[in-house]
Amino acid sequence: MSVIFILILVSMVVAALFLGAFFWAVRSGQYDDTYTPSVRILFEEPTEEKPSEHKGKKKSQSSSK
Repeated sequence: MSVIFILILVSMVVAALFLGAFFWAVRSGQYDDTYTPSVRILFEEPTEEKPSEHKGKKKSQSSSK
């Protein structure tokens, strides 16, 4: 029975160490993205389709009967 308490205690200590390492990494800027802003200009943004110059003109459709 005492082995269970030791295992629970050890697992809580390991979990606390991982949580501390995660907070340390976040505060030290480990997850800041410094690469993407420098290469963002290299990628094309989707352009909006321009309206056609022949706005009022309709193409004549010929129907053969």
